[in-house]
This record gives sequence, C-alpha cells and structure tokens, in this order.
Amino acid sequence: MASVAAVRAGFRAAERELKSRVSGQQQLGPFRRISTRARKTAFLAAIPALSYLGYEAHKKVSFATTVYALDKADEVIERADYLYSCGETEKLYQLLLQYKDSDDAEFLWRLARASRDLALVPNVAADQKKQLTYEAFDYAKKALEKNEACFAAHKWYAICLSDVGDYEGVKVKIGNSYIIKDHLERAIELNPKDATSIHILGYWCFAFAELPWYQRKVAAVIFASPPTATYEEALAYFLKAEDVDPNFYSKNLLMLGKTYMMLKDQDKALLWLHKARDYPAITEEDKQVHKEALDLLKKLGG
Repeated sequence: MASVAAVRAGFRAAERELKSRVSGQQQLGPFRRISTRARKTAFLAAIPALSYLGYEAHKKVSFATTVYALDKADEVIERADYLYSCGETEKLYQLLLQYKDSDDAEFLWRLARASRDLALVPNVAADQKKQLTYEAFDYAKKALEKNEACFAAHKWYAICLSDVGDYEGVKVKIGNSYIIKDHLERAIELNPKDATSIHILGYWCFAFAELPWYQRKVAAVIFASPPTATYEEALAYFLKAEDVDPNFYSKNLLMLGKTYMMLKDQDKALLWLHKARDYPAITEEDKQVHKEALDLLKKLGG
C-alpha cells in the first residue's frame, strides 16, 4: 500500500516540523519575540495568542491520531490478506465485518470478496448463500462509490454483479453483461498487472462463446447488437493472465484446459488440466477446480 505509506510519511514530516516549531516557541516563551505594546494587546485580548497555541497543540494531537489510524488500518489489511492467503474465510469475514461502515474502499472490496467466498462454502444454506451474495454486491458497490480509482473495487463490483444476476433471471444477467465488461476493462486499465481481472474478462468471453441458443435469443431481444465472443478471444485473455502472473490461480489453469477442449486441441487441454489438478487446493474454489479437472481428465482419458 504505497499510497498509505506516502501519506503516513507526509504526516510524520509535518509532525516533525510542528514539534520543531512548538519547541522553539517554548524555549523563547510565547510572548518573548513580540513588542511590549503587542504583549499588552495580547494580554487584554487574550484569545488570539491562546487560540494560536491551542491550534498548534490540536494539530499535534491530530497528526499523531491520524498516523496511529493509518498504522492500525495497515495492520488490519495485512491481517486480512494473511487470512485470505490461508483460506480462513470465516475468520476473514468476521474481521472485516467490523469495518462494514468504513469509508475506505480497501476494507470494503475485501469484505465483498470475503462475503462472496463465504457464500461459496459447501453446505451453506440456500437463503444464507443468497443473503451473502447480495451483501457482497452492496459492499463492492460502496467500495466503488468511495474510490472510483480503485481497480479492485471495479473488479469485485463486476464479479458480484454477475453473481446477483444468477438470482434475477437470464434477461437481467445478460442485460448486466456490458456493465460487467466495462468494469473489468476499467480495472485492467487501472492495473494492467492484475492477472485476475484479465482472467475474469477471459471468463466473460468464454461464457458468451458457449451461450446456449435460447439465451442468445433473449440477448437478441434485449440488444440490437447482443454481446458476443469467441473461444479464441477467451484463450487470449487466459494466456495473457498466465503471462502476467504464472500459476497465480487454479481456475485460470482449468479454463485454459476447458478452452483448449472447445478448440479441439487435446494435447494442450491435457497439459493445463493436469496443472489444475496438481494445484494446491487451499480455498473452497481450489477444491472445486481440482474435482472438475479430475472429471475432465477422466473424460479425455488422461
């Protein structure tokens, strides 16, 4: 979080300057450098001189408080990212839930992700899954409102909007497709090195490449030019994601295998499906990917 570090550094520099100024005043005395007439005026009026000293003290306390708050925010985010890397979904969700009313997009998009991950846990009740899905979307939407320049907010808004569409029917889901694509492209524009945004755009292409005929018919009714994509386009994004960050995500490996299957390239399909099968299964999604890769390998005789 370079931006937070930069802000903190700025506050600390200002605090050092403030300490120096306050220290100088204490050594000289609050009235040492002003004339006798000015001292008398200040004594009679009192408020201007005392207000200035009070303002300096207030600034000093404010700087210290702000720096502490930034340090605390850093600690929470580092803790959250550690829990995410360990697959501790429930603990992560409970940690971030304390910051659901935060104005910081960095907390909110992580909470959207945690809510969504919790919804994907096996055996979660259907009503709870739906509640968590909509909750995730609300947090992602709020993150985007708080910081439009946050690439992760755009990414998770796109993901969560797609998830909500599963509950609102084919027409709504397809109707949201252009919005989803726009936010993914914006996320990539803001951070070209984020492999997951590139992967998801590939998944978007794959989904429209394999869209069933009846859903294509619905899309044609909604749009004069309904969204379309090819497996070749999907493959290009999946490969680009892998190039940006090799072996970063089990599902990207799986989707490469599935895309090569659709393109009738069995050798490459087997290569990527084996990689997906052998990927360490940490999260629930990793475990689902592992199972699907095994099933497809059996189907291909590999």
